[in-house]
Amino acid sequence: MRRYLAPMEGITGYVFRGVYRSCFGGMDKYFAPFVSPNQTGKLGPRERRDLAPENNQGMYTVPQILTNSAEDFIRTARTLKSMGYGEVNLNLGCPSGTVVSKGRGAGFLAYPGKVDQCLYQIFSELDMKISVKTRLGMRDPEEFWPLLDIYNKYHMEELIIHPRVREDYYKNTARMDAFEQAFVCSKNPLCYNGDIFRKADMDKVEGRFEGLSAVMMGRGIVAYPGFLSGEDDPGRAKERLRQFHDCLYEANCRVYLKEAGPKVVLFKMKEVWCYMIYAFKDGAKPGKRIKKARQIEEYLAAVTAIFRECQVVPGGNYRGAIS
Repeated sequence: MRRYLAPMEGITGYVFRGVYRSCFGGMDKYFAPFVSPNQTGKLGPRERRDLAPENNQGMYTVPQILTNSAEDFIRTARTLKSMGYGEVNLNLGCPSGTVVSKGRGAGFLAYPGKVDQCLYQIFSELDMKISVKTRLGMRDPEEFWPLLDIYNKYHMEELIIHPRVREDYYKNTARMDAFEQAFVCSKNPLCYNGDIFRKADMDKVEGRFEGLSAVMMGRGIVAYPGFLSGEDDPGRAKERLRQFHDCLYEANCRVYLKEAGPKVVLFKMKEVWCYMIYAFKDGAKPGKRIKKARQIEEYLAAVTAIFRECQVVPGGNYRGAIS
Protein backbone atom coordinates (compact mmCIF):
# COMPACT_ATOMS: atom_id res chain seq x y z
CA MET A 1 0.00 0.00 0.00
CA ARG A 2 1.36 3.37 -0.99
CA ARG A 3 1.93 6.21 1.47
CA TYR A 4 1.27 9.86 0.74
CA LEU A 5 2.05 13.10 2.57
CA ALA A 6 -1.05 15.26 2.75
CA PRO A 7 -1.01 18.92 1.73
CA MET A 8 -1.21 21.26 4.73
CA GLU A 9 -1.22 24.96 3.95
CA GLY A 10 1.61 26.86 5.63
CA ILE A 11 3.32 23.69 6.85
CA THR A 12 4.12 21.04 4.24
CA GLY A 13 5.85 23.33 1.75
CA TYR A 14 8.96 22.27 -0.09
CA VAL A 15 11.23 22.92 2.91
CA PHE A 16 9.24 20.54 5.12
CA ARG A 17 8.87 17.99 2.33
CA GLY A 18 12.59 17.95 1.61
CA VAL A 19 13.61 17.63 5.25
CA TYR A 20 11.06 14.90 5.88
CA ARG A 21 12.32 12.96 2.89
CA SER A 22 15.96 13.23 3.98
CA CYS A 23 15.24 12.30 7.61
CA PHE A 24 12.62 9.61 7.19
CA GLY A 25 11.66 9.00 3.55
CA GLY A 26 9.08 6.35 2.84
CA MET A 27 6.49 8.51 1.06
CA ASP A 28 5.44 7.49 -2.44
CA LYS A 29 3.88 10.87 -3.17
CA TYR A 30 4.19 14.33 -1.62
CA PHE A 31 1.10 16.48 -2.20
CA ALA A 32 1.93 20.19 -2.18
CA PRO A 33 -0.35 22.74 -0.47
CA PHE A 34 -2.99 24.09 -2.82
CA VAL A 35 -2.48 26.62 -5.56
CA SER A 36 -5.28 29.18 -5.98
CA PRO A 37 -5.51 29.83 -9.74
CA ASN A 38 -5.92 33.17 -11.39
CA GLN A 39 -7.31 33.87 -14.85
CA THR A 40 -3.85 33.88 -16.45
CA GLY A 41 -2.86 30.44 -15.22
CA LYS A 42 0.40 31.88 -13.88
CA LEU A 43 1.73 30.96 -10.46
CA GLY A 44 2.58 33.52 -7.82
CA PRO A 45 6.18 33.81 -6.59
CA ARG A 46 5.52 31.72 -3.46
CA GLU A 47 3.73 29.00 -5.41
CA ARG A 48 6.35 28.92 -8.13
CA ARG A 49 9.13 28.53 -5.58
CA ASP A 50 7.26 25.78 -3.74
CA LEU A 51 6.77 23.84 -6.97
CA ALA A 52 10.07 24.66 -8.70
CA PRO A 53 11.52 21.34 -9.92
CA GLU A 54 14.88 22.11 -8.30
CA ASN A 55 13.12 22.34 -4.91
CA ASN A 56 11.41 18.99 -5.33
CA GLN A 57 14.20 16.75 -6.53
CA GLY A 58 13.91 13.12 -5.54
CA MET A 59 10.24 13.48 -4.59
CA TYR A 60 7.14 12.56 -6.58
CA THR A 61 5.38 15.84 -5.92
CA VAL A 62 1.74 16.40 -6.85
CA PRO A 63 0.51 20.00 -7.05
CA GLN A 64 -3.00 20.59 -5.70
CA ILE A 65 -5.34 23.15 -7.28
CA LEU A 66 -8.16 24.83 -5.36
CA THR A 67 -10.90 26.15 -7.63
CA ASN A 68 -14.48 25.71 -8.79
CA SER A 69 -13.65 26.83 -12.33
CA ALA A 70 -12.72 24.25 -14.94
CA GLU A 71 -11.09 26.94 -17.07
CA ASP A 72 -8.86 28.13 -14.24
CA PHE A 73 -7.97 24.54 -13.33
CA ILE A 74 -7.03 23.73 -16.92
CA ARG A 75 -4.88 26.85 -17.38
CA THR A 76 -3.03 26.23 -14.14
CA ALA A 77 -2.59 22.52 -14.84
CA ARG A 78 -1.05 23.34 -18.22
CA THR A 79 1.36 25.74 -16.54
CA LEU A 80 2.33 22.96 -14.14
CA LYS A 81 2.71 20.51 -17.01
CA SER A 82 5.15 22.92 -18.67
CA MET A 83 7.19 22.75 -15.42
CA GLY A 84 7.41 18.98 -15.71
CA TYR A 85 4.43 17.82 -13.65
CA GLY A 86 2.40 14.92 -14.99
CA GLU A 87 -0.20 14.76 -12.23
CA VAL A 88 -2.38 17.36 -10.55
CA ASN A 89 -4.98 17.14 -7.80
CA LEU A 90 -8.32 18.94 -7.43
CA ASN A 91 -9.11 20.07 -3.88
CA LEU A 92 -12.74 19.36 -2.99
CA GLY A 93 -12.07 18.91 0.70
CA CYS A 94 -10.77 22.10 2.32
CA PRO A 95 -13.23 23.03 5.14
CA SER A 96 -11.91 26.56 5.76
CA GLY A 97 -14.66 29.14 6.09
CA THR A 98 -13.03 31.59 3.71
CA VAL A 99 -12.67 28.85 1.10
CA VAL A 100 -16.16 27.38 1.54
CA SER A 101 -17.84 30.80 1.41
CA LYS A 102 -16.53 31.16 -2.15
CA GLY A 103 -17.91 27.78 -3.18
CA ARG A 104 -14.51 26.15 -3.37
CA GLY A 105 -12.97 23.20 -1.58
CA ALA A 106 -15.66 21.37 0.40
CA GLY A 107 -18.00 24.23 -0.42
CA PHE A 108 -18.17 23.08 -4.05
CA LEU A 109 -19.67 19.76 -2.92
CA ALA A 110 -22.98 21.54 -2.27
CA TYR A 111 -23.40 21.83 -6.05
CA PRO A 112 -23.09 18.32 -7.52
CA GLY A 113 -24.28 19.41 -10.96
CA LYS A 114 -21.55 22.05 -11.16
CA VAL A 115 -18.97 19.54 -9.91
CA ASP A 116 -19.99 17.21 -12.75
CA GLN A 117 -19.73 19.98 -15.35
CA CYS A 118 -16.33 21.02 -14.01
CA LEU A 119 -14.95 17.47 -14.06
CA TYR A 120 -16.34 16.82 -17.54
CA GLN A 121 -14.46 19.79 -18.95
CA ILE A 122 -11.28 19.02 -17.04
CA PHE A 123 -11.14 15.38 -18.09
CA SER A 124 -12.09 16.25 -21.67
CA GLU A 125 -9.37 18.84 -22.19
CA LEU A 126 -6.39 17.76 -20.09
CA ASP A 127 -3.92 15.08 -21.02
CA MET A 128 -2.57 14.57 -17.51
CA LYS A 129 -3.11 12.31 -14.51
CA ILE A 130 -5.85 13.86 -12.40
CA SER A 131 -6.76 12.91 -8.84
CA VAL A 132 -9.48 14.36 -6.64
CA LYS A 133 -9.37 14.89 -2.88
CA THR A 134 -12.87 15.06 -1.42
CA ARG A 135 -14.95 15.00 1.72
CA LEU A 136 -18.30 13.26 2.06
CA GLY A 137 -20.31 16.44 1.64
CA MET A 138 -21.14 19.66 3.40
CA ARG A 139 -23.44 18.58 6.25
CA ASP A 140 -24.64 15.00 5.83
CA PRO A 141 -22.65 11.96 4.68
CA GLU A 142 -25.66 10.92 2.58
CA GLU A 143 -24.66 13.77 0.27
CA PHE A 144 -21.74 11.65 -0.86
CA TRP A 145 -23.54 9.00 -2.87
CA PRO A 146 -24.69 11.29 -5.71
CA LEU A 147 -21.16 12.71 -5.69
CA LEU A 148 -19.66 9.23 -5.94
CA ASP A 149 -21.90 8.53 -8.95
CA ILE A 150 -20.34 11.61 -10.54
CA TYR A 151 -16.79 10.62 -9.62
CA ASN A 152 -17.38 7.16 -11.10
CA LYS A 153 -18.00 8.72 -14.52
CA TYR A 154 -14.37 9.82 -14.81
CA HIS A 155 -11.12 7.87 -15.07
CA MET A 156 -9.21 9.35 -12.16
CA GLU A 157 -5.66 8.56 -11.14
CA GLU A 158 -7.24 8.07 -7.72
CA LEU A 159 -10.00 9.37 -5.51
CA ILE A 160 -8.73 10.52 -2.11
CA ILE A 161 -11.50 10.47 0.50
CA HIS A 162 -11.40 12.16 3.88
CA PRO A 163 -14.51 10.56 5.41
CA ARG A 164 -15.87 13.58 7.20
CA VAL A 165 -18.35 16.24 6.07
CA ARG A 166 -17.33 19.87 6.00
CA GLU A 167 -19.24 20.64 9.21
CA ASP A 168 -17.10 18.06 11.03
CA TYR A 169 -13.92 20.00 10.22
CA TYR A 170 -11.45 17.65 11.97
CA LYS A 171 -13.59 16.92 15.04
CA ASN A 172 -15.06 13.64 16.19
CA THR A 173 -13.92 10.53 14.36
CA ALA A 174 -13.69 9.71 10.68
CA ARG A 175 -16.81 8.03 9.28
CA MET A 176 -15.30 4.65 8.50
CA ASP A 177 -18.58 2.98 7.54
CA ALA A 178 -19.09 5.57 4.81
CA PHE A 179 -15.59 4.98 3.53
CA GLU A 180 -16.22 1.24 3.53
CA GLN A 181 -19.27 1.71 1.34
CA ALA A 182 -17.29 3.96 -0.98
CA PHE A 183 -14.54 1.35 -1.12
CA VAL A 184 -17.08 -1.16 -2.42
CA CYS A 185 -18.78 1.17 -4.89
CA SER A 186 -15.95 3.31 -6.30
CA LYS A 187 -14.80 2.61 -9.84
CA ASN A 188 -11.60 4.57 -9.21
CA PRO A 189 -8.64 3.53 -7.03
CA LEU A 190 -9.21 4.88 -3.52
CA CYS A 191 -6.84 6.56 -1.10
CA TYR A 192 -7.89 6.87 2.54
CA ASN A 193 -7.15 10.10 4.44
CA GLY A 194 -7.97 10.91 8.05
CA ASP A 195 -6.96 10.19 11.67
CA ILE A 196 -3.72 8.34 10.91
CA PHE A 197 -1.63 9.26 13.96
CA ARG A 198 0.23 6.04 14.65
CA LYS A 199 1.53 3.19 12.57
CA ALA A 200 -1.13 1.03 14.20
CA ASP A 201 -3.79 3.33 12.72
CA MET A 202 -2.39 2.78 9.24
CA ASP A 203 -2.13 -0.96 9.80
CA LYS A 204 -5.76 -1.03 10.93
CA VAL A 205 -6.92 0.74 7.77
CA GLU A 206 -4.81 -1.53 5.60
CA GLY A 207 -6.21 -4.62 7.35
CA ARG A 208 -9.82 -3.50 7.01
CA PHE A 209 -9.60 -2.49 3.34
CA GLU A 210 -7.67 -5.18 1.53
CA GLY A 211 -6.50 -3.91 -1.84
CA LEU A 212 -6.72 -0.22 -0.85
CA SER A 213 -4.56 1.84 -3.19
CA ALA A 214 -2.99 4.23 -0.69
CA VAL A 215 -3.19 6.02 2.65
CA MET A 216 -2.57 9.77 3.00
CA MET A 217 -1.23 11.23 6.26
CA GLY A 218 -0.98 14.86 7.34
CA ARG A 219 -1.54 15.97 10.94
CA GLY A 220 -0.12 12.73 12.34
CA ILE A 221 3.11 13.09 10.38
CA VAL A 222 3.61 16.71 11.48
CA ALA A 223 2.82 15.80 15.09
CA TYR A 224 5.29 12.93 15.12
CA PRO A 225 7.22 12.66 11.84
CA GLY A 226 8.86 9.32 12.66
CA PHE A 227 5.80 7.27 13.49
CA LEU A 228 5.93 5.15 10.33
CA SER A 229 9.19 3.63 11.56
CA GLY A 230 7.33 1.99 14.43
CA GLU A 231 10.04 3.17 16.85
CA ASP A 232 9.03 2.10 20.38
CA ASP A 233 12.02 3.27 22.42
CA PRO A 234 11.30 6.75 23.89
CA GLY A 235 14.98 7.72 24.00
CA ARG A 236 15.56 6.84 20.36
CA ALA A 237 12.27 8.50 19.40
CA LYS A 238 13.37 11.73 21.10
CA GLU A 239 16.74 11.62 19.36
CA ARG A 240 15.14 11.19 15.94
CA LEU A 241 12.60 13.94 16.60
CA ARG A 242 15.33 16.35 17.74
CA GLN A 243 17.31 15.56 14.62
CA PHE A 244 14.27 16.28 12.45
CA HIS A 245 13.53 19.53 14.29
CA ASP A 246 17.11 20.76 13.95
CA CYS A 247 17.26 19.92 10.25
CA LEU A 248 13.94 21.69 9.65
CA TYR A 249 15.02 24.75 11.62
CA GLU A 250 18.33 24.97 9.76
CA ALA A 251 16.59 24.58 6.40
CA ASN A 252 14.11 27.34 7.22
CA CYS A 253 16.99 29.58 8.27
CA ARG A 254 18.79 28.95 4.97
CA VAL A 255 15.70 29.80 2.97
CA TYR A 256 14.09 32.63 4.93
CA LEU A 257 16.48 34.20 7.47
CA LYS A 258 18.41 36.51 5.16
CA GLU A 259 15.55 37.13 2.73
CA ALA A 260 12.62 37.59 5.11
CA GLY A 261 14.08 37.81 8.60
CA PRO A 262 13.83 35.84 11.86
CA LYS A 263 10.11 36.49 12.34
CA VAL A 264 9.30 34.37 9.30
CA VAL A 265 11.56 31.56 10.54
CA LEU A 266 9.81 31.68 13.92
CA PHE A 267 6.40 31.66 12.26
CA LYS A 268 7.29 28.63 10.15
CA MET A 269 8.58 26.68 13.13
CA LYS A 270 5.69 27.63 15.41
CA GLU A 271 3.22 26.36 12.82
CA VAL A 272 4.89 22.95 13.03
CA TRP A 273 4.92 23.05 16.84
CA CYS A 274 1.12 23.45 16.86
CA TYR A 275 1.15 19.75 16.02
CA MET A 276 4.56 18.52 17.18
CA ILE A 277 3.91 19.53 20.77
CA TYR A 278 1.65 16.46 21.01
CA ALA A 279 4.68 14.20 20.58
CA PHE A 280 5.63 15.10 24.15
CA LYS A 281 4.15 13.85 27.39
CA ASP A 282 3.09 16.82 29.52
CA GLY A 283 4.34 19.17 26.82
CA ALA A 284 1.53 21.74 26.95
CA LYS A 285 3.03 23.99 29.66
CA PRO A 286 6.63 24.11 28.36
CA GLY A 287 5.20 24.39 24.87
CA LYS A 288 3.81 27.81 25.81
CA ARG A 289 7.40 29.09 25.97
CA ILE A 290 7.78 28.20 22.31
CA LYS A 291 4.53 29.93 21.44
CA LYS A 292 5.51 33.09 23.33
CA ALA A 293 9.06 33.31 21.95
CA ARG A 294 9.68 36.56 20.06
CA GLN A 295 13.38 36.15 19.37
CA ILE A 296 15.35 33.29 17.86
CA GLU A 297 17.35 32.93 21.07
CA GLU A 298 14.16 32.60 23.16
CA TYR A 299 12.81 30.03 20.74
CA LEU A 300 15.95 27.88 20.77
CA ALA A 301 16.10 27.99 24.58
CA ALA A 302 12.45 26.90 24.79
CA VAL A 303 13.07 24.03 22.36
CA THR A 304 16.12 22.88 24.29
CA ALA A 305 14.09 22.93 27.51
CA ILE A 306 11.23 20.85 26.14
CA PHE A 307 13.58 18.21 24.75
CA ARG A 308 15.44 18.15 28.06
CA GLU A 309 12.44 18.09 30.38
CA CYS A 310 9.74 16.16 28.53
CA GLN A 311 9.46 12.57 27.41
CA VAL A 312 8.62 11.84 23.79
CA VAL A 313 5.69 9.50 23.30
CA PRO A 314 6.50 7.18 20.37
CA GLY A 315 3.69 7.70 17.91
CA GLY A 316 2.63 10.89 19.67
CA ASN A 317 -0.59 11.57 21.58
CA TYR A 318 -2.32 13.87 19.09
CA ARG A 319 -5.34 11.56 18.88
CA GLY A 320 -6.08 12.21 22.53
CA ALA A 321 -5.95 15.95 21.96
CA ILE A 322 -8.77 15.91 19.39
CA SER A 323 -11.11 13.20 20.69
